Amino acid sequence: MSATLAAYTTSTGEAFQFWILGTVAVVGALCTILMRKAVHSALCLAGTMIVLAVFYLANGAYFLGVVQIVVYTGAIMMLFLFVVMLVGVTAADSLKETLKGQRWWAAACGLGFGVLLVAGIGQAALTEFNGLGAANTAHGGNVEGLAALIFTKYVFAFEITGALLITAAVGAMVLTHRERTERARTQRELAEQRVREGKHLPPLPAPGVYARHNAVDIPGLLPDGTPSELTVISTLRKRGQVRDVSKEALADLKALEQRAAERLGRDRDEEEATR
Repeated sequence: MSATLAAYTTSTGEAFQFWILGTVAVVGALCTILMRKAVHSALCLAGTMIVLAVFYLANGAYFLGVVQIVVYTGAIMMLFLFVVMLVGVTAADSLKETLKGQRWWAAACGLGFGVLLVAGIGQAALTEFNGLGAANTAHGGNVEGLAALIFTKYVFAFEITGALLITAAVGAMVLTHRERTERARTQRELAEQRVREGKHLPPLPAPGVYARHNAVDIPGLLPDGTPSELTVISTLRKRGQVRDVSKEALADLKALEQRAAERLGRDRDEEEATR
């Protein structure tokens, strides 16, 4: 009688643990589907799995708790992260649907899983159960009882789950393996391709280039003396806080050209005089 009452009662510590960790698990699950970056979603899912492992350990399912941490959080989630990093999924790629209607199918699957979860919890709440302690002692322990269920009653579900995990591993290998059918292009070929495409080849010029200033509100000057808009941030351009020193630079250039022409003329005169 006491064992039956203990199965239906919850202590204050268990309730506190459930509400705190349950909130963390739900928030992590929501962040998994709402995060824009795949790496952040995988990390949130790892946190949710760790909380589930704590729930298993708190309820006496020590084998499931350890397996949850070692296998799912430690192995499968690391596999997800490695695949994401190797494939190079960005935020733009994650928002692009590769399969038509995949969001609706995902929503339908999530709704169906929620219905199954509510039905299972409702059945457990309405019917009587012996508790985990009685289930463990029936087969001599938690590991023995779990093994008896896996390899007798749920053997087909266990095998199907194993096949799905193997398929996921093979799919990860296929995604990360990129067969190269042609030789890798050299740096010269890549540079020529960028020139043909008309991309901006060198880095952006620094503020004050080809001028006597280095302030952020003074644009750099191109070789013909005109200011380059790329050297000043758009905020200053919209505010009208850009100082134009192109006239001063052009005047300096003209003075330099004039002095160079005068020097060249003097050199020619000296050469003619020596002849």
